Amino acid sequence: MINELSTKNIMQINKLYASGNLTPIDVVENTLARLEELDIACNAFCFWDPDKSLKAAYESTKRWSNREPKSLLDGIPYSCKDLILTKGWPTLRGSLLIDKDQVWDEDAPCVQRLNENGAILIGKTTTPEFGWKALTDSHLTGVTLNPWCLERTPGGSSGGAAVAAALRIGLMHLGTDGGGSIRIPAAYCGVFGFKASAGRIPLYPPSPFGSLAHVGPISTSVSDAAAMLEIISKPDNRDIFSLPYQQLDYIYSLNSGVNGLRIAYSPDLGYASVDLCVARKVEEAVEVFKSLGARVEIVNPAFSNPQEIFRKHWYVGAASLLRNFTNKQKLLIEPGLCQVSKIGEKITLTDFLEASNARAELTSSMRSFHEKYDLLITPTMPTTALMHKNDHRIISGGCNWDDLSPFTYPFNLTGQPAASIPCGLADDGLPVSMQIIGNNFDDLKVISAAAAYEKACPNEAILHCEKVIN
Repeated sequence: MINELSTKNIMQINKLYASGNLTPIDVVENTLARLEELDIACNAFCFWDPDKSLKAAYESTKRWSNREPKSLLDGIPYSCKDLILTKGWPTLRGSLLIDKDQVWDEDAPCVQRLNENGAILIGKTTTPEFGWKALTDSHLTGVTLNPWCLERTPGGSSGGAAVAAALRIGLMHLGTDGGGSIRIPAAYCGVFGFKASAGRIPLYPPSPFGSLAHVGPISTSVSDAAAMLEIISKPDNRDIFSLPYQQLDYIYSLNSGVNGLRIAYSPDLGYASVDLCVARKVEEAVEVFKSLGARVEIVNPAFSNPQEIFRKHWYVGAASLLRNFTNKQKLLIEPGLCQVSKIGEKITLTDFLEASNARAELTSSMRSFHEKYDLLITPTMPTTALMHKNDHRIISGGCNWDDLSPFTYPFNLTGQPAASIPCGLADDGLPVSMQIIGNNFDDLKVISAAAAYEKACPNEAILHCEKVIN
């Protein structure tokens, strides 16, 4: 169902709304039709309500006809990961233990900001149970598949959101990221994903995984993510750990370029094993930055694999998450999550404090690193998308999911802004992505670098991934 409308970005649609040549009703109807046709194969959505979405589209169309749109995003369809609260829509978190018939009377900050600005919620996207792993399957919703190859996983835990973006079912997609959960599926599905600096985008309710967790955009283009960031980064008092609000101009930063920037390129962070085809594509992408005027040096940051530091934080979070469930209820929870929770229960307070101190040292070392380098580039993932079954790396049920993703979780520990952007196709025809990391709080530099690369190397292959399921 590739059509001209589904290939347009937010800016283009906004201009068509303003001219009267297109209405939000047209766009929402098109988006719902794509959902009905394309998602049967991939299972990216777990809940949608066409009547609610169309009602919002009619209201938006009236505003545009009266030349009174609420914002640039008025009438733009978006999806929301099923970990994020949505008023009037259930948030089941991929679990059989959440009562869908309870009162749903609160929006998370990011959802509230989008709705206030006229964006239109299309549906909730799939997640593994409580977003605990880098795959997207659950007892509640089944397995979500990658539209590039239906035998592959889209990754996780924001796998449904990344698949929706790849299939262009809506223009904006909200995901969460506690160890790579935006960037991993963005890489596997060939779309753009961004984890902002810790505290940049208000997060509520607090994640059981604590300050590792972020909420952020997944989209087909950098510009669409920038438009989202303008809105979802606005302040909300419910997140007591949020940064003081700065009115950063993400859209303006799209044209800043990378000329003169100092970029460190680390092919493996000094400890990761990377497939040759992935390494080659990322190296080619780095050469593009050189051609755009950046000064690039091959160098590894001075830290060893922080996986054990990450696991002590993650496993304690899992133990906290399940602490109030009965043994009978735990029989309905994914065994891998229960296993991780049991490990977390055995981590002592002293062990956790030592891990917290090691995390602080890692963060400090990266801040020192960025005194010399504006950006750090790595692969996002060391391989292309894995088989969703019968792959020895994932058949354990995801207990050691962080083994799959050595490049993402370090920057949840440090809280740095990090983006995943597609940089070509591997020999197997699947997407490869690079990760662009900035110093703490320097989100604009990451966005501007991603936009510069995307302008030089447009992601044209994404337009054809849905042919696999047609």
